[in-house]
Amino acid sequence: MNITPEQANELIRKRRSIFPKTYTDEPIPRAILEEILENANWAPTHKLTEPWRFKIFQSETTLNRLGEFLADQYQKRTQEEKFSERKYKKTKNKPAKCGAVIAICMHRDEEERIPEIEEICAVSCAVQNMWLSASAYGIGAYWSSPGTVFTSAMNEFLGLGEKDKCLGLFYMGYHNMPEMPGKRQPITEKIEWIED
Repeated sequence: MNITPEQANELIRKRRSIFPKTYTDEPIPRAILEEILENANWAPTHKLTEPWRFKIFQSETTLNRLGEFLADQYQKRTQEEKFSERKYKKTKNKPAKCGAVIAICMHRDEEERIPEIEEICAVSCAVQNMWLSASAYGIGAYWSSPGTVFTSAMNEFLGLGEKDKCLGLFYMGYHNMPEMPGKRQPITEKIEWIED
């Protein structure tokens, strides 16, 4: 069944960042997560490198382990005078509020046939597919990229290869947020028609 242009427009324009503080305790069925990830797998990819890789944290144990790692890294990476106990606790507890957290990773083409930025762009397209799919299922989500994400400690925690990178964490959960209006400046301010 084909969706109409109007349905596509509505889905794209109503997608929002929905944060864990509004997530409910309702679990996300694994079958729905698998559908969302399958949609990610259909992102555009130059030379079919398919660089997206995802590490899924969904059980209470793994979500707590992720929270402890992130909080520990925040503490290690923050100067003592800038350290906030409140932020430490928030960082530690955030994953446990989620139905799932997905580490967004890029697996570099072994032959490096294309520039790395193209691989990053392909992963970003895969995440947009995930985000739109989550929205269609009524699941809130947002892409977070704290400084810890781009460290060797994060790569080691996730078991990534030497050329692989973590590009962020995708927090997900059913939520109780009311529908929010979008905030975008007019597209006319961001385009230029190149004339003959």
